[in-house]
Amino acid sequence: MGGYLWSSSAFDSKSGQVILVALLVMIASFYTGTLFGSNSSLYVSQLPSNSSSSSPGIPTFTNEVVLSYRTKPLSIPEAGMNICPLMFNEYIPCHDISYVKELLPKLDLSRREELQRHCAPLERRLFCLVPPPDDYKIPIRWPTSRDYVWRSNVNHTHLAEVKGGQNWVHEKNQLWWFPGGGTHFKHGASEYIQRLGNMTTNDSGDLRSAGVFQVLDVGCGVASFSAYLLDLNIQTMSFAPKDGHENQIQFALERGIGAMIAALATKQLPYPSSSFEMVHCSRCRVDWHENDGILLKEVNRLLRSNGYFVYSAPPAYRKDKDYPLIWNKLMNLTSGMCWKLFAQKVQTAIWIKQENQSCLLHNAEQKLIHICDSVDDSNPSWNTSLRNCVTLSKAQVESHKLPPKPQRLSEYSESLSSIGINQKKFISNTLFWQDQVRQYWRLMNVDETEVRNVMDMNAFCGGFAVALSTWPVWVMNIVPISMNNTLSAIYNRGLIGAFHDWCEPFSTYPRSYDLLHANHLFSHYKNREEGCLLEDIMLEMDRVIRPQGIIIIRDEELIISRIRAIAPKFLWDVESHSLENEQKKTEPVLICRKKFWAIV
Repeated sequence: MGGYLWSSSAFDSKSGQVILVALLVMIASFYTGTLFGSNSSLYVSQLPSNSSSSSPGIPTFTNEVVLSYRTKPLSIPEAGMNICPLMFNEYIPCHDISYVKELLPKLDLSRREELQRHCAPLERRLFCLVPPPDDYKIPIRWPTSRDYVWRSNVNHTHLAEVKGGQNWVHEKNQLWWFPGGGTHFKHGASEYIQRLGNMTTNDSGDLRSAGVFQVLDVGCGVASFSAYLLDLNIQTMSFAPKDGHENQIQFALERGIGAMIAALATKQLPYPSSSFEMVHCSRCRVDWHENDGILLKEVNRLLRSNGYFVYSAPPAYRKDKDYPLIWNKLMNLTSGMCWKLFAQKVQTAIWIKQENQSCLLHNAEQKLIHICDSVDDSNPSWNTSLRNCVTLSKAQVESHKLPPKPQRLSEYSESLSSIGINQKKFISNTLFWQDQVRQYWRLMNVDETEVRNVMDMNAFCGGFAVALSTWPVWVMNIVPISMNNTLSAIYNRGLIGAFHDWCEPFSTYPRSYDLLHANHLFSHYKNREEGCLLEDIMLEMDRVIRPQGIIIIRDEELIISRIRAIAPKFLWDVESHSLENEQKKTEPVLICRKKFWAIV
């Protein structure tokens, strides 16, 4: 293969010297939709500025491999954004192990606080483009990716070594193979899911007939549980910490399954109250019985009325060691919250959250539980301490009235009226995005199978995700914490998402998404403090988007002009278009595509 190949070991981080970099540019298209397809590539080399030779016909790039940190004031080199050394190919700014180690003396390790988000000060965050690993390939397309991914894209053997016997993942030549197993369902998630359906319906149906349409999977592993729930059209928010099972979330995202890094420790999860019909824990490595059951109370916050807590772990069936003591604690804690042990079979126990206010008030009088002071449910659960209490909430009572899918996609939440979004505006927004998504596909000019993992960075009411619901994609709907809280309404539509502050990096691995959508996101953050600048957000976009991934940006003309000017420095190709906004006025739209490049 033509081009100049240079070793990354030539990099000297102390001197910050420029080394030769090659940018690997994909030619032709993605896969044909089968397991294997064309992954042919062209190496193009960058020569030093003092070099007098170059290969005819091969384009050159001026970006340099330099370990760079965020400075104040911010500046981008004239030659283009610096490229981080290869060793930083899995850099996650707010889950940086070296920084967390410094914090350990100040953290409550008994509550696993080290697993939560800890963002380093701005001046200690990298300000360079995160490179792909050696031999990175364009990911295998969905649905084949559910079962197979390229080994070189997640080149870690630990999970295969320790969990291969439970059929989490196996090595198969150049691939990782996911048989669909888990610690408590090594014979396959499908059989396990059917068993849960039998347990919740008295052997008369599946989880859908039990009213389950949205699930939170705690400590999800490689997310096979979520992958096989898709056969029932059940949406799952899967999460796990960056812990000893390192890269489990990276495996999940590479497979095309919705997941993010998160931990149950001392903070609330970034999801709204009363959002899930089921919370699932299969050997999730969470000590629910500790600290007066405060983590169970977080589950209670997240569950809808008549929702299920599924617990597949040794205390549910083993009678040795300390398991009976743990089980008794769980029974006392769940009884205090007025949950009912609904079913217990094989190695699984299932509780149902009954909406019984008289029971809760009685248990509060008996000092078995604390009732939370009234809180404003419109406040996002972001960087919020866990509460050792349960809430009496009207929203929990009303949530069971939600229709099944697909009718749920059209569900209007009354909570929207309090922030000025009436039903007419809600319907208008839904119709607007259906039209815009059709326009987007035309402008992107890609095969539909090239897009699987999608993030709407400023989701509003979820109309963009609803418009994509007929395509084989999943959408992470992000509601910025400084905007109106519409995430509850998004969940009421049967969608998934999270609260986030784009002044900080997101809790995910590099190269997680095929498509990012930013509708007036930048204008919302303009005139904000350092860390929220346009360039900061663009850098985070570049980190989480896959090579050849697409970024759609629509915003004010001045912002669009600035992005258009500096996008080539981020190694993005840019096309400018115009589309009508909801007010029927023309506004600029950028379709950006990240080049496929690599240090070689």
